[in-house]
Amino acid sequence: MIAERTPHVERTESDWDQKEMPFTEHLRELRNRLILALATVGALALVLFWPSQFVILWMKNTYLPRQIALHAFAPTDVIFTEFRFSLYGAVVLGLPVILYQAWMFVVPAVHPRTRRIVYAYVAPSIILAAAGILFSHFFIIHRVIWALIAITGQVAQATFGVQPTMNLILLTFLAFALVFQTPIIIVALARIGIVNVDLLRRHRRFIAMGILLLGGLLAPDASPITMLLIAVPMYALYEVSIWIIVLLERSWRGGTRRA
Repeated sequence: MIAERTPHVERTESDWDQKEMPFTEHLRELRNRLILALATVGALALVLFWPSQFVILWMKNTYLPRQIALHAFAPTDVIFTEFRFSLYGAVVLGLPVILYQAWMFVVPAVHPRTRRIVYAYVAPSIILAAAGILFSHFFIIHRVIWALIAITGQVAQATFGVQPTMNLILLTFLAFALVFQTPIIIVALARIGIVNVDLLRRHRRFIAMGILLLGGLLAPDASPITMLLIAVPMYALYEVSIWIIVLLERSWRGGTRRA
């Protein structure tokens, strides 16, 4: 009698660890992870609320001329501004926890190959965001605010509210943190096959023109210097993205053949 053998089935990446859970269990897990993320942000915001007043004073002294005073147009203006600063700071500091909870919720349904791509892009994304914030601090915010003050002084008496002034600074930081994500976005699009090096090189002239136009629109004083300060790093990031894709394409093709 010949013993019947069970055929050996080799596990591949297609047999990844998807969790079979009822819909109610997914909702319960989502609720628990949201609670952890919100609790982290709330606790950090409470800790940062008192120091936020010193951050506001530092930004005022760093980016505004000494003769410019910030005004509160309501008794709650300063409190709301400090609360907003503490909340923004809590989101930034709590971002690792927020992203971890979000990732752990969706990761069972993500293919292992996609997971590795995501992991590879996390650290560069954080570094580029920090570079965008530093670039904005050293080269952009001071010049933009002084240009706006000069334009305002030509037609009106400048009176700056604490809330809109601080919002302008924070939004400028956020804008450049996002602009500096350009290489991450372009490389990711190339990785999934939407763009390639030839396409990016063929259209670089149109991209450069569009970036110059965008720099002109974003420059508050319409100065060529300010326009170039905005446009040059954007185009440089575009060119850097092309070279990164050139360096990575060979490893991508090798990974595709092995898969």
